[in-house]
Amino acid sequence: MRPTVLTLSLLVTAAAVLALLDAVTPWQAAGQAPAQERFDYVVRDDFFAGLRGDSARLARAMKVCEDLLAKNPRHAEALVWHGAALLIQAGQAFQRGEAETARALSNRGVGEMEAAVAMAPADPGVLVPRGAVLSAAARNVRDAERATAFLRTAVGDYEKAVALQTPSFPQMSEHARGELLGGLAEGWQRLGDEDKSRGYLTRMVAELPGRRTPTPPGSGWRRSR
Repeated sequence: MRPTVLTLSLLVTAAAVLALLDAVTPWQAAGQAPAQERFDYVVRDDFFAGLRGDSARLARAMKVCEDLLAKNPRHAEALVWHGAALLIQAGQAFQRGEAETARALSNRGVGEMEAAVAMAPADPGVLVPRGAVLSAAARNVRDAERATAFLRTAVGDYEKAVALQTPSFPQMSEHARGELLGGLAEGWQRLGDEDKSRGYLTRMVAELPGRRTPTPPGSGWRRSR
């Protein structure tokens, strides 16, 4: 089986979904001191520079995560971002022809993200990054069963994030709501459930009058009316 890796282009796609974190209310894990600054704001610029091939900045983001995890091993956000960074490194290793290294990095990254969600199952700031990365990863997995499992996990993460933020969802930015609902519409379409996909597209049209939505699923984009 081909190693589970994320190409640069797919992770850039995932970055668009991660943009909705601007509207995620910070969630405090058990035993975690209140943060002075949102954690994703600390690492994501370096993380996305790493997506563009800047290994030094990716290493800097990972070190921030590692230093924080050394102090607090239950910092779920640090762990989920570190796991995502490992997947970038897996992709880089695969491009160098280092299949075994890529496989090990990928498996470790997926495991770290799973552990992060287990620590903070009600934190959209953990659910959304994992969902975005696994949704992108599913496109690169030749094993159809594993790809489907990744995609189902991603859709589940998105739906839980929406449910958790129901009271504040209307106050989130149109961009943030559109990325999350659009990710759900696309995810269900890829899983073959057109009814659920269209349900989210209908919701986008109703709730986001200025948003571009695909219709029918996978056919392209148009401005909602």
